[in-house]
Amino acid sequence: MKLSKQQKRDRRHNRTRAKVSGTGSCPRLSVFRSNKYVFLQLVDDEERKTILSVDDFKDSKGKKKTTKTESAYKAGENLAKMAKEKKISKIIFDKGGYSFHGRVKSVAEGARAGGLKF
Repeated sequence: MKLSKQQKRDRRHNRTRAKVSGTGSCPRLSVFRSNKYVFLQLVDDEERKTILSVDDFKDSKGKKKTTKTESAYKAGENLAKMAKEKKISKIIFDKGGYSFHGRVKSVAEGARAGGLKF
């Protein structure tokens, strides 16, 4: 039986989620990458609540053309800024089964540039 790309990603993500968990003081930064956009969430797994969410969907409307990697970096910076307002400085990075390059790496760099530690 041959697995699809989505099934392989789901397996990797489930394997990571068995080990990675966020708390209220140190939430999990969950990354979802669609073909066009990047969606980010800070999740408190103990309470099972999303603390805040950011995407590059809103940033791309009506602005000058940027690459997907650049808009992912900006989304990471925006998330860091919003997290600082909620007094969150330390997070756990959950790359969601994706490899750590391209847009996922750009999100992490943007979040670090914004002042988050992980």
